[in-house]
Amino acid sequence: MVQAASDATPQAAWLHRPAQALAGHPDGPLAGLRFAVKDNIDVAGWPTTAACPAFEHTPGAHATVVQRLLDAGAELAGKTNLDQFACGLNGTRSPYGAVPNSFDPSLVSGGSSSGSAYVVAAGEVDFSLGTDTAGSGRVPAGLNNIVGLKPSRGLLSTRGVLPAAQSIDCVSIFARTVGVAARVLAQAMGHDPLDPYSRALTLAAPSLSGRFRFGVPDQLDACDAPSRAAFEQAVAQLQALGGTPVSFDYTPFAAAADLLYESALVAERYAAIRGFFDGHESEVIEPVRTIVGNGRNYSAADWCDAQVKLRAYGQQAQAAWAQMDVMVVPTAPAHIRIDAMRADPVAQNRRLGAYTNFVNLLDYAALSVPTSLREDGLPFGVTLIAPAGMDLALLDLGQRVHHASGLTLGATGAPLPTPEPLPAMGEPTVDVAVVGAHLSGMPLNSQLTERGATLVRSGFTSDAYRLFALPGTTPPKPGLLRVGRGLGQPIAIEIWRMPLRHYGSFVALIPAPLGIGSLELADGQRVQGFSCEHEATLSARDITDFGGWRAYMAQNKPATA
Repeated sequence: MVQAASDATPQAAWLHRPAQALAGHPDGPLAGLRFAVKDNIDVAGWPTTAACPAFEHTPGAHATVVQRLLDAGAELAGKTNLDQFACGLNGTRSPYGAVPNSFDPSLVSGGSSSGSAYVVAAGEVDFSLGTDTAGSGRVPAGLNNIVGLKPSRGLLSTRGVLPAAQSIDCVSIFARTVGVAARVLAQAMGHDPLDPYSRALTLAAPSLSGRFRFGVPDQLDACDAPSRAAFEQAVAQLQALGGTPVSFDYTPFAAAADLLYESALVAERYAAIRGFFDGHESEVIEPVRTIVGNGRNYSAADWCDAQVKLRAYGQQAQAAWAQMDVMVVPTAPAHIRIDAMRADPVAQNRRLGAYTNFVNLLDYAALSVPTSLREDGLPFGVTLIAPAGMDLALLDLGQRVHHASGLTLGATGAPLPTPEPLPAMGEPTVDVAVVGAHLSGMPLNSQLTERGATLVRSGFTSDAYRLFALPGTTPPKPGLLRVGRGLGQPIAIEIWRMPLRHYGSFVALIPAPLGIGSLELADGQRVQGFSCEHEATLSARDITDFGGWRAYMAQNKPATA
C-alpha cells in the first residue's frame, strides 16, 4: 500500500518512502547521492500508482533509468506524488493531496512531477527523476528555485515508465545545481533497444561559451507583472554573459503547443492507459478523466491530420533558428494559488504551459535554471531551449546563468557551491586508471577535474603488479610496476574518464620515472594507466601488501616516500 507522507513533508510529497532505502553500487561515480523517482517510474518491489489507487501494482523489475542510477552508486530513497497519470502542470491533481510550493504552501508546486521537485527543493534528496511530456520536468523546477533538465527525446530510456504520450515523453532530472544534473545525465543516458523511442544520439560539444544570440519570444502575455520584470532581469544577466537578445515570432510555437490538448494528439494519452481506463473510468479523478476520455473521440485520420499540422508548424518555427543559437523563455509565467487552480483547473493549467508545451512536440532539448527571486520573494527561472542533441551546450550555459544569479539552493537557504566541471558526454574520451596522488581527495586530483574528467568507478588491477613508495617525490607518489601474473597482488585504482582533447596536456604533466601505458584490470579489461620504470623501484619501499596507495597513506607518514 502507498504510505502516507510524514509530518515533515506537507501534503504527501512522498507516496512511498520505505524505512530502508535502496542502496546503489558502493563504488559507483554517484555514490553518496540520494534520489527519488516520480511514481509513474517502476522500482522493483515498490508499488507504482501513477497517483491512482485503483491502478496500483508492484513491478518485478526496475525501469532502465533507475537501474542505471543504482549501478552508478546513487541510493534510492522513495517515490513521489504527481498529477494523476502525469496529466497536468500544477501538482493538485492527486487523490493523495496537492503538493505545495516549497516557498509558500498556499501556491501550487507545479506538476506533474510535483513531489519530485518538492523533495529536491527541500533538500530531502540530492536529485530526483520526473517525466516531461508538456513541461512537467521544467515548470516545477521554475516554481521551486531548482534546476530541471528535460533531455533530448530518446536520450534517457523510458522503458519501465508509464507513458503519458509515449512518442514525446522524456524522463527528466531535478537537482539543486546544474553540475549534479549533468553528472546524473552522464550515468543515465544511453540507447536502449528495448525502448521503441530510444535513440543513439551524438551530443554536440558545448558551443555557447563565447558570443551567442538568444531568442526572446515576442509574446509574453501569459506573464504576470512580477514574472515579466524578472524575465527582463534574466535577459540582462544573459547579456552580461556575452549574449545578444533577438526577438522572434512565437506564433508557430504557440500553435504547435495548442495541438497537444486541442487536437487528435490527445488520443495518445488515452492510448497510454486504455486497458485500465476503459474498465475503471470512474476511478480517475477530474479533470484527468475528461482529458483522457476526450482521446476516444478522434479517428486515425484525425490523428494523421494533426501530425501534418504539427510538421507544418515545425517548418514555420525553424525559420526562427536562423537568427538564434538558443531560445530563452520564462519557465512559468506566474505563481498560482492552489484554491485558484482548483476553481479553474483547465485554464490555469494551460497558463502554466504557455512556454513549455511545444518543446517535445518539436523535438528540442531544454534546461530550466533559477535566475532570481521576484519582487514578491517567489522563485523565477528561465528555460534554455535548443534543438535535439544540444544538451551539453544548454548545461554549460545554464550553469553559468545559475551561478551568476547569486541565489541559494532550492528552499534550503544554502549557498551555491563552486561551479563544477561538466562531465564529458558525446565527445571522444579516454579512460585513465590512477593509482596514487591523482586519486579522489589526493593532492593531484585537480589535474583530472580541471580537465573535465569524471570518476567512472573504483576497482583493482590484476595480480600482475607490485606497488612501491617512490623516494624524494613531492607530493608523495607511488610507482606501479608490472611483474607478471601471479607475482604481484591486485592494487586499488580509480578509473577516470577524460575528454580526449585534454589527454595530451595531462600526460605532459607526468614526471619521470612515471609514465602512461596499458594497464590490466582484475576483470581482464585494459585501460590507460600509470606505470613506473623498473630502475626507480630498486631503492623504493615495496608497499604491495597495503593493497593500494590510499591505505598506505592512511597508516603511514613516510618521510621519504
